[in-house]
Amino acid sequence: MEVTYFRLYLLGGLILHKAVWEILKRRGTGTAPAPAPPPKARALSFVKIAILTGIAAQTLAPAIAPISSQPDNLRRAGLALYTLGLTTAIIARLQLGRNWSDIEKSRVKGDHVLVAHGIYRWVRHPIYTGDLLLLAGLELALNSWAVLGVLPLALYVRQKAAGEERDLAKTLAGYDDYCRRTARFLPFLPS
Repeated sequence: MEVTYFRLYLLGGLILHKAVWEILKRRGTGTAPAPAPPPKARALSFVKIAILTGIAAQTLAPAIAPISSQPDNLRRAGLALYTLGLTTAIIARLQLGRNWSDIEKSRVKGDHVLVAHGIYRWVRHPIYTGDLLLLAGLELALNSWAVLGVLPLALYVRQKAAGEERDLAKTLAGYDDYCRRTARFLPFLPS
C-alpha cells in the first residue's frame, strides 16, 4: 500500500490535535484529584477513543468503496476543510484556556469565566465547529463515504452545545447577552 504525503499530513494533524488537548488538559489541572467520572461519561470517553483510533488508522488504510474514481477535486476540498477545521479547533482551544471541559464531562467549574475574544467574539462553539470541519474534510480527502457519519455527529454536538449553553447561562454573568450577539457554530448564521 502506498502511503501518500496527504495521508501523513492528515495523520500528523490528528496527532497534533490530540497532543495540544493533552498538554493543555494537564496544564489546566489543579492539585486536587478529579472525582471519578460517572459510567455514562466513561462510556462516552471509550467511544470517543475508539472513534479517534479508527480515524487515525483510516488515514493509513487503503480506500474502501470510494466516493469517486477521480478524487482529486474532492481531495483538495477535503484537505482545505480539514486544515480550516484543525486550525480553528486548535486556536479556539488555546483561546479558551482553563475554561475548557471534555465533551463527556462538560461542566461549568467555579473558576470558569466568559471568553468572548478571538474566535469566541463571533462563535460560541468554535472547537465543535473546527472538529466537525476537520472530520468532514478528512473523510472527503480520503474519498470516503464515512463523511456521512459527520451528520449524526453534528446533530449530537448541536444538542450538547445547547445543553452547555443552558448551564453556562445559569452560571456565567453576561452569557445570555453573549449568546444574543454571537452565532452558535458559524459566524453570521443564526443559531
